[in-house]
Amino acid sequence: MKDNTRAYPTSGITLLDNTSSYTTEYYDDYDYYDFSSLNYFTLVVYSLIFLLGTTGNGLVIWFTIFKMKKTVNVIWFLNLSIADFTFSSFLLFNIIYLANGFTWFFGTFMCKMNTMMIFMNLSASVFFLTIISIDRCLSVIFPVWCRNHRTPRLASFIVMGIWILSITCSLPYFMLRDTVEFDGTMLCYNNFELGEPEDGGRSLHKALVIIRFFLTFVIPFTIIVTFALRIHRNRMTTSSKPYKVIMAVIVCFFICWAPYHIFSFMELCTVYQEDDLYYESRIGIIISTIMAFMNSCVNPFLYVFIGRDFKDNLWRSIQSIFEKAFNEDP
Repeated sequence: MKDNTRAYPTSGITLLDNTSSYTTEYYDDYDYYDFSSLNYFTLVVYSLIFLLGTTGNGLVIWFTIFKMKKTVNVIWFLNLSIADFTFSSFLLFNIIYLANGFTWFFGTFMCKMNTMMIFMNLSASVFFLTIISIDRCLSVIFPVWCRNHRTPRLASFIVMGIWILSITCSLPYFMLRDTVEFDGTMLCYNNFELGEPEDGGRSLHKALVIIRFFLTFVIPFTIIVTFALRIHRNRMTTSSKPYKVIMAVIVCFFICWAPYHIFSFMELCTVYQEDDLYYESRIGIIISTIMAFMNSCVNPFLYVFIGRDFKDNLWRSIQSIFEKAFNEDP
């Protein structure tokens, strides 16, 4: 077989890459495909996500720490922004990786740590979006209970639990991420054969895709939709703003994450066999991963500008915008 091992990374390896080294035997026809334009596009978009994510979330973090009283809402948004800011910051490693033709300069430990931090903060971001939606619903439907029991201390314990869950979800990627040198180039990839060498890592690959699908998409999305419908049916609320915010979260969450999970399953069906749709699934994974990453820089704008009337806030200072966005009143 001709030397096509580098066909895999140059075809647009992503941070959420699923493929193990097992698939390198299926690249005989790679010369027919040209992914260079898509790689340049990915590099540009990753750079924009890095700039917007670090700037937008950095502003939220600065104002919530130094300019605002530590209320429950502020605790939610602070930790959501920390997750998105950390994710955006670690994206820089992959921008360098992509810009240098998929050559990893940072060693095996950072290859593992980078992927773990990516998954940990993506998971935390999804979980915090879910808890914010639940909290907004409870504040509208059970205002008396929330006034008596909804405290920053309780919120801090919930935040701690979310971070522990996120770390737990990301540990498999730290263990499985690996580096390999080929033709003088160091690559960083998911080596599923470390866990299941007898079947090329297929079982472990499938298990992680399925668990990720339910834990970071199906369950959170179901919870957010359920509580949104509950707010909509509740006739006690005199304001439609909480409902509009959660609907915006639902639409954004679905648009950003649904395509990625769809193409993850599509890739799972094609990656271990010579399939006519393999290259289409790889392109789909690259584009849908970009969409998923965009969620990390959308969140600050989503809650600040959709959460309150943007026209009224447009002429206010940045601090006033954040203070009103995090107002405790339902």
